[in-house]
Amino acid sequence: MQDTTTKTVKDSKARKNPIKMSGEKVTVHYGAKQALFDVDLLIEENQVTSLIGPSGCGKSTFLRCLNRMNDTIDICRVGGTLKLGDNDIYDPNVDVVELRARVGMVFQKPNPFPKSIFENVAYGPRIHGLCRTKTDMEEVVVSSLQKAGLFEEIKDRLDEPGTGLSGGQQQRLCIARAIAVSPEVILMDEPCSALDPIATAKVEELIDELRENYTIVIVTHSMQQAARVSQRTAFFHLGNLVEEGPTDQIFTNPVDQRTQDYITGRFG
Repeated sequence: MQDTTTKTVKDSKARKNPIKMSGEKVTVHYGAKQALFDVDLLIEENQVTSLIGPSGCGKSTFLRCLNRMNDTIDICRVGGTLKLGDNDIYDPNVDVVELRARVGMVFQKPNPFPKSIFENVAYGPRIHGLCRTKTDMEEVVVSSLQKAGLFEEIKDRLDEPGTGLSGGQQQRLCIARAIAVSPEVILMDEPCSALDPIATAKVEELIDELRENYTIVIVTHSMQQAARVSQRTAFFHLGNLVEEGPTDQIFTNPVDQRTQDYITGRFG
């Protein structure tokens, strides 16, 4: 299993797109409990990579390694190598705030700030000093809301609280907030699990559009969603990366029996 995965990871020449992020021999411990075992994974630029697998398999843990969100957990230790481009993101000299601007995150439950819609989007550019004038800031906010497919719905309500939006609108506001600091990668941890089918469809459509400008990694429990939105899929089981490949291949002709069993509902 691991030989196959490692070979795939290291053979980046076979990939269609440049490699945006990579993990090699990634391990994660929470205290004495090991949550990830020697995970090797390449993430291609301008592609959506889905991480799938049963609950507790390590997919969200791996996702959180990609922008060092696990740093916020005292008992968590991360080993191996994780890179953004050619840069080791766990290098002691890395500015974690800057890293999280380059690798943004959208969480499972929409979490707008208790501020106006405008200020939700303006927050990141303001703290990172990205806009010199009020006009620059307005352009960034409008552009981000447009990219998130939300501007037309809320353009007359920019001074109203972000918390007053519907669940689906709140999630797109959070995506706009992530986009506003011009990230290179957007991580999404089950971004549709709290949404109804109509809102889910809008977010999925948005993910497909965002892929033109961003690299996206999404954790999802929904295999149908993975099949709809991603170009590559990685299957995790019990802390191991079992296999990774083009999404259609993973779903129609997986190499590993465990992948087949999970996809066909025999376990999970």
